[in-house]
Amino acid sequence: MIAGHFGLAAGVKSRARTTPLWALMLATAWLDVVFLPLYLAGIETIENVPGTRGGYGQGIIHANSTHSLVGAAALAILFGVAAAIPWGRQVGIVLGAVVFSHWLLDLIVHRADLPILPGNAGGLPLLGFGLWRVPGVAAELEFAIVAAGAWLYWRAASEVARGRAPAGFWRQPGALAASIFVAGVVTLAVDLFVA
Repeated sequence: MIAGHFGLAAGVKSRARTTPLWALMLATAWLDVVFLPLYLAGIETIENVPGTRGGYGQGIIHANSTHSLVGAAALAILFGVAAAIPWGRQVGIVLGAVVFSHWLLDLIVHRADLPILPGNAGGLPLLGFGLWRVPGVAAELEFAIVAAGAWLYWRAASEVARGRAPAGFWRQPGALAASIFVAGVVTLAVDLFVA
C-alpha cells in the first residue's frame, strides 16, 4: 500500500497546515525507510506467496522489527519526539501519528505477517486482515485513499489561494495537489505492475 500511505499524508496536510508536507511524506514511509537497510542486510525479508512470482500483494513480509506493533509504535514515538524539537509538540504528535498510520494501513492489506512484538518474541499470533488476497479490491481501496488525500489537499490549498487561510502557506496549490495525485497514481501503478 505504498501509494495509499502518501494519499493519507496529503489528506493529513489539509488539516495539519503547519506541518511540512515533506515531513508528512517521510513520516508515512518511515517504517519502510527503516526496513530498507534491515532488508538489505538480510535481517528482515520478503518471500513470495507460494505459487506466485511476487508482485502487488503477493509477498509475505518478515519485517519483524519495523512492522511489529510495538516496533511501529516505538518508531512513531521516536519520529514524533525528533520532529517536536524543531517544530513543536503539536507537529511532533501529528508526525508520530502519521508514522503509526503506516502500520494500521498495512494491517488491512497484509496477510497475517505482522508480529505484535519485535522479532515475534513470544510467538504471539501474527496480524493482518489479508486484503491483498483480493488484489482488485486492495487496489481500489488504495486508489480511494490517494484520491481522497489529493482532494482534501486540493480543497485546503484552494482555501489558501483564495485568502481563507494564512498567507504564504502553500505556493501554487493547484499544481502541488495535482502533483500529489499524479505521484500517487504512478506509485500505485508501479505497485500493481512491477515485481
